[in-house]
Order: sequence, then structure tokens, then C-alpha cells
Amino acid sequence: MHLKRFLSGALCAMMLLAMGATGLAAEEYPDATYIDLNGGHVLIDGEAAPADDPNAAVYTAHDIVYYESGHDFTYGEGTEADEHDPAEADTHTVVHITQPGTYVLTGTLDPGQIAVDLGDDAKDDPDAVVTLVLDGVDVTCTVAPAVIFYNVYECDQTGDQGAEPDLSAAGARVIIADGSENNVKGSYVARIYKSYTLNEDGTAVADSKKLHKYDGAFYSKMSMTVTGGPASDGILNITAENEGLDTEMHLLINGGDIRIRSGNDGINVNEDNVSVVTVAGGSLDIVITGETGEGDGIDSNGWLVIDAGTVSAQACSASGDAGLDAEEGIYLNGGMVAATGNMLDPLTPSDQCGVLVTFPRRQTGRTTYALTDADGNEIMTFAPENDFTYLLMTCPALEEGMEYSLTADGGALNLAAGGSMGFGGFRGGMGHGPALPEGMVEGERPERPEDMGERPEGMKEPREMADGEQPPELPQGQEAPPMPEDGQPGEGMPEPPEGFQSQVTGEAAEAFTLAAGLNTFTVSEG
Repeated sequence: MHLKRFLSGALCAMMLLAMGATGLAAEEYPDATYIDLNGGHVLIDGEAAPADDPNAAVYTAHDIVYYESGHDFTYGEGTEADEHDPAEADTHTVVHITQPGTYVLTGTLDPGQIAVDLGDDAKDDPDAVVTLVLDGVDVTCTVAPAVIFYNVYECDQTGDQGAEPDLSAAGARVIIADGSENNVKGSYVARIYKSYTLNEDGTAVADSKKLHKYDGAFYSKMSMTVTGGPASDGILNITAENEGLDTEMHLLINGGDIRIRSGNDGINVNEDNVSVVTVAGGSLDIVITGETGEGDGIDSNGWLVIDAGTVSAQACSASGDAGLDAEEGIYLNGGMVAATGNMLDPLTPSDQCGVLVTFPRRQTGRTTYALTDADGNEIMTFAPENDFTYLLMTCPALEEGMEYSLTADGGALNLAAGGSMGFGGFRGGMGHGPALPEGMVEGERPERPEDMGERPEGMKEPREMADGEQPPELPQGQEAPPMPEDGQPGEGMPEPPEGFQSQVTGEAAEAFTLAAGLNTFTVSEG
């Protein structure tokens, strides 16, 4: 099986069904409500939408939730950069959806917001389900998420479904209509207090409860599914000032072509030790643009599971972040995946073959990397836009026991066994992985190359050790890895953790034979 090119920037839909776009016909959603955004003059099934009528299934208002300027420290945690003037907020038209059902959205809303809220009791009501069909929609919001689900049914009430939650009954559902291109451009809402307790001096908030905090341009407080039509060729572009596509519980992607450009995390699910991002189909292309100075491609506070589809995830160029980041585990069970970054969270061993390559210094984007078989056929290619230190590539076409090479703009790379797994080794408390480099403190960034340009505003310089200061002691029983000899990277590196294979031994080689699972390498410059 020969796969098409896998290029970031305009991620190719390589594993999608080979059928033409069918378009969205009214008969596909006979019971749907059709919303034409019409530049803020919103039409509902061809009639003007009611204004300021909370009893209507759909109505418009100018009541957007945002972080308002002019308050003191008891208002919330936001800084001046998070604040917005009421005059700016008031220009936004909010399209409120208050009843269960399917809503087909078309047209332009700029500035404005789509807000779904079925009421405080909706979380426990299995019938409180809203499906948004995006069929050529363009929504821009400068003060908050452009699309937000506040209250719908939460299908995982207990949060104990582990890495395999059943989202078939999720209350927040999104369909990207075949043949459509949709643009969602949004901001965020910094934490606003519902209540607070001051310290003894009354000068700071010692404890608080949250009223609002929405980090993503496309946001759901409940578990959400995103799918495509039969052809799965509809496009959703998300442009985010802060984070891109967020939920407070689980997220399932099972179709469509989703392209995210965000200042911070591209995808974030944020219930600690509970939330799961599952990719079961479709195409996902994430690039962190770096405006905030940090950002993971996909960041799960629980698990990340990729079973099928195509995924491209590039972390921020200038920070110690990962293309794929999950606190509880990353499962690469299938699909075509390429990721870059400067850190890597634990990867759970799987049967699908792939390569994880660590470079001795930060690599500049715009280079095309290709995995090529012994006959010179390109099996998988990836051209990251961002700078990076590690590169992960895996796909079903890579076979155990077969010989491959990795090229950069056509030139074969020498690979030595046992990559360093990114700066600082593995995070996530697995209890194994290489130790921190001598003199480096956990959480600090490695030395920044001189040619990286200006450091993003607000990003701190790494701490320098004072004269005579000794590096921190390693944990008892742990030894630092031996230093490479003669400046040759890759030599003397610790063995990869159990479950990670590396078939290149001894001298670095251009060709290598893959073992089952993820094969780890370091690029040799010798």
C-alpha cells in the first residue's frame, strides 16, 4: 500500500473515502432548523430571528460573556491583556440555541457567537442533545469563543470510563457538511470569579470559585463529538487567539477535515485524569503559531487515543511543548500520525510501526521529511512549519522487518539507536526514561539557539547557575547518562524504555529495519 504525501500546512486527506462531495440537501436533515447568519441579520427557516426572547428555540441578543475591563483583582484572574471594553463586546450578536434538535448553519456572523444552552438541568437529561451542522459558516468573535456549548447532556456522569469513553449519547455534536468550508475565529474568556475569599490582609484572593473560564475558540463544557458527512470532505478552519478546540470533558473526532491554527494548545481537554481525546477518523492538522509563547498540539489532561484517520500536530517552536501531550497515556493504535515538538509525554507501546527521532539541535521548519522503503518509494512525508527537536511518524503502511530510510529534503539521515525522547526525557511519571542533562533543572528550557530571533514577549529567560553552584543531585539510585564522546550525539545514550524498539546498533546508518511498535533513534551528524 502506497500512501499519498502527508504534508503539513495543507494536510492532505489521505485516508478518506474516495467519493465525491454530495453537498448538503435539505432531505438529509428533514427535521432540522436552518439558521442563516446573514451578517448578523439572522434568519430562522427564512424568517427573522426573534430578539431577546429566551423562550424561543433560537433568538438573538447582545449579551456575550467576556472578561470586562475596569474591575479590580476581586473580579477574576485576567490581566490587562485579557480585558475587553464593553463597547467592543456590545457589537457582538449572540445566536442563542435553547432547545434540543439539529441546526444547520450557513452564512457569516462577524462579530458574533453561536451559544448553545439548554438550561442548568440539561447535563442530566439524555434528550438534551444539540447537533450543529456547519454548512459554509464563517463566525468571528473577538472577546470570547466563537462557538460554545454551555449546557447539554453529559454522557459520562461518573468520569470513570478510562481511556475508552462511550460518546454515542453525547449532548454536544458537530457535523462538518460535505463540500463545505467553514471558518471559526475566536478568542477566550479568562477566569471570572463566582465567589472568592481574600487573604488576611485583604490584598489578594486566597480562594475562589469559578463562574466563567473558556480558553478555546470552539468550546464545550460537556463531552463533544465532531464528525463529517458521508464523504468526510468538509473543512473546518479554526483560528484561535489562545486555544483552538476545547472541551471540559471528552472529545471524539470521527470525520471531516479540521485545520487548527492557535496561539496556545490546538486541542485541549481539561478534566484532570479523566478527559479523553479520541481520533477515530477524518483529518486533523494543528499548528501552534506561538503568540502566547507556548502550546502543545494536542493536550489532554487524561488520555489521547488515535485509532484511525490522519493527524498532524506541531507544538510551539519556542517552548518545551509537545505535538502530542497526555498525562495518563498516548495510544497510537492506528491511523497516520506525524508530530513535532521539543518534549514528549509517555507513549504506550502499540503494534503499529513508527519512528521517533531526536535531533541534536533544534531543526528549522519547512524541510520535507520522508520515510522511504528499500525501493526508494516514499511511504510517508511530512513538512513541518514549526521548528522542533523531535519528530514522530507512524502509519499502517510501515511494516515490521522491512528496511527504510529517513530523508530530509531528499538527503538520507544517519540514525543511531536510542533517542533521548526530547529535552528532559519523558514527562508523566512513568518511572523510566533518561535522566535530565547534567546541570538542567526540571521545568527549565534548554539553551536557546542564537538564530531563533527575539524571545516572545512575556517568556522568561532560563535561569543561569551562579558561580560555584552545584547542579541538583539525582534521585537516589539514579545515575546520569554517560556523556557522548568526541561530540558525537547518540553515543552513550541510555536504552529506550521497555516497549520501545530500536533496530540500529553500533554505527549510525542511513538504512534501518523496523521492529514492531515505535522505533527510537537519534540523528548522528558524524
